Amino acid sequence: MFWLRGLLYVLLTLYGIVTLIPFLWALSASFKPLSEIVSGGTNFLPKQFTLDNYRQIFLQEPLFLRWFFNSVVIAVSVTTCNLLLNSMAGYALARISFRGKRFWFFLILAVLAIPAQVTLIPTFLILKALGWLNSYQGMIVPSMINATFIFMMRQFFVNFPQELEEAAQLDGLSRFGIFWHIVLPLAKPALAAQAVFVFMGSWNNFLMPVVILFDPEMFTLPLGLNTFKGEYISYWNYIMAASMVFTLPALGIYAFFNRYFIENVTFTGGKG
Repeated sequence: MFWLRGLLYVLLTLYGIVTLIPFLWALSASFKPLSEIVSGGTNFLPKQFTLDNYRQIFLQEPLFLRWFFNSVVIAVSVTTCNLLLNSMAGYALARISFRGKRFWFFLILAVLAIPAQVTLIPTFLILKALGWLNSYQGMIVPSMINATFIFMMRQFFVNFPQELEEAAQLDGLSRFGIFWHIVLPLAKPALAAQAVFVFMGSWNNFLMPVVILFDPEMFTLPLGLNTFKGEYISYWNYIMAASMVFTLPALGIYAFFNRYFIENVTFTGGKG
C-alpha cells in the first residue's frame, strides 16, 4: 500500500540521518582547532576552519604515512588475489567436472561455519614456522582466498548463460580462454560486489595485524590508529583527522563500485 511505502521511506530517512550525523560531526571536527571542539558546541560548520590537524598527522607524525602505505599495499593485494582466485575456484566448482568436486564444495561450506578467531592461533604458528611474522606476505597470503566468496562466485557462475561459453568453444577458445575473455568480463557486477566486501574487510582488519605485526613501521592503519589514539588521547582534533583519513578510502571504494553492487545484490541466488 502507498501509505506503508511512504512510512517505510520516512523511517529509512530518519535512520539515515541518525547514522550520518556522527560522521558529519567527525568530519567537521577534523577541520576545527581543539579549543572549538572542547568548548561543547554542536555546530557542523567550523567557526575557525583549519588544515593544521591534517598537517600534524601527515608531516609531524613520522609513521602515519607508512601506516597508510602498508594498509594500501595489503588491502589492494588481498583484494586483487581474492578477485582472481575466488573467481577461478567458483568457476571450477560451477562448470568443470573433476574427481572430488562435491567433496571440495562441501568442505568450503564447512569452512564457512568456522569463525575466523578459531583459525587465528594456527595461522600465527604456521607464519612463525615460515618466518613470515611482521611481514607483508604474512598479512597477504593467509587472506588470498575466502570461502564465502568462492561460494558466492560459484552461485553466480551456475546461473551464467552456458550458451555463451559453448559459442566461444566453437570459435576455438580453451577453457581458460573462455574464462578470461568471456566469463570474467561479464562477471563485473559480481566482481565489484566482491571487491567492496574484500577491500573493506582487509582495510578494517584489526585482529590479525595485532597478532602478526609487532614492528611499528609495519603497522596498518587500524593498528597504527590505536597507537595514535593512545599518544594523542586528549587531542580530539588530531584523532578526528586521522579517523577521516582511515574512513574515506573505504567510502570511496564503495561509492566507485556502488552501481555494480546494487545490480548484484541478489547474485547469490539460483539453482544449486
